[in-house]
Amino acid sequence: RGHGGYVVAAGTTVDGRRYHVLDDAPLAELPAWLIDRLTPTALPPQEPVTVTIDTSRLSAYLAAAVRAELDHVYTSEPEAHNRALYGAAAALGQLVAGDALDEDQAEGWLLAAGIAVGQPEREARNTIASGFKAGARRPRQVAA
Repeated sequence: RGHGGYVVAAGTTVDGRRYHVLDDAPLAELPAWLIDRLTPTALPPQEPVTVTIDTSRLSAYLAAAVRAELDHVYTSEPEAHNRALYGAAAALGQLVAGDALDEDQAEGWLLAAGIAVGQPEREARNTIASGFKAGARRPRQVAA
């Protein structure tokens, strides 16, 4: 399916009628230009981001970052809970990957937030793991 197009294949049922193969010809090769267009581009290489703050503000910075991400989850609309949890996990996952946050602690905070908004525990854990994995690709370090 593409920009407003409608695609069906043998076996599809529409309005109670089933599509069938009429001419069992070999499938055509996908053109190279279309393969190129459909292949996602890789993220450019990134250096870890380092945020420099003085030691007296380090814990305040991290606490504010955690609080802001958890607030996104707690205040999300019901249909957006999973997306908010993923975004928070990706953001905190950057800090975990940069050794600024403890992974188990961050996971616990996120899991509590996910469950509080009605996410099933297993789904929340999977979402958090996916977010941490995404965040780890772009570690964020906090230097004192």
